[in-house]
Amino acid sequence: MRIHITLDGQSVITREGDMLVDVAASNGVYIPTLCYVRGKPCLGTCRTCSVRVNGNIMAACTIPVSDGMEVEVNEPEVTDMRKALVELLFSEGNHNCPSCEKSGRCELQAVGYEVGMMVSRFPYKFTPRTRDYASNALWLERDRCIFCQRCVEMIRDKETGQKIFSIESRGTQATIEIDVELANRMPPEQVREAAELCPVGCIIEKSLGFNDPIGKRKFEIKSIRERALERVDK
Repeated sequence: MRIHITLDGQSVITREGDMLVDVAASNGVYIPTLCYVRGKPCLGTCRTCSVRVNGNIMAACTIPVSDGMEVEVNEPEVTDMRKALVELLFSEGNHNCPSCEKSGRCELQAVGYEVGMMVSRFPYKFTPRTRDYASNALWLERDRCIFCQRCVEMIRDKETGQKIFSIESRGTQATIEIDVELANRMPPEQVREAAELCPVGCIIEKSLGFNDPIGKRKFEIKSIRERALERVDK
């Protein structure tokens, strides 16, 4: 069913039920995301895609559009709110981009550029988290985890459907965990999927490290904004 919504003051014709973040991209309006993956379950964990819908702040990746919806994406207060959320993610972890294996391919780093972040307005916590090398093919650099839950919800054992990754505890005590027995059964293509699905450099495929040479860094070739706006046509 075709419906009308208002997107930053412009009337847009779209299909009822489509996700707001995708409708915006289809109409050239970029909304940053860190937990959302097109075609996968909507998580709404990072809130980086927050916009104002009918006067209320909502996560654009979780909202199906409906007729008459009024959406503000680039309104100054909302724009600064998204920037603050990105700054919080940087301040809560240890994100030393120059020495990270995923620099240039990291979605958090790329979104930081897009929202105009120079330095976090919040004090850095430098929360100590231990690394996990126990599985045969993957290691976890927990300092970089932003708890997006992509791996938790989207990477499962091929035979049983069990979750391979999980988050234990809450607040500052929260950690990403891996079921080593299940992880050791992952085929190579699923190992690579998990590493690529992680928006930061938390899940790393062993033996690779800095596997992309300088000059082929993903978001230097094409920005995360450009990739988000083109994905709707694929």
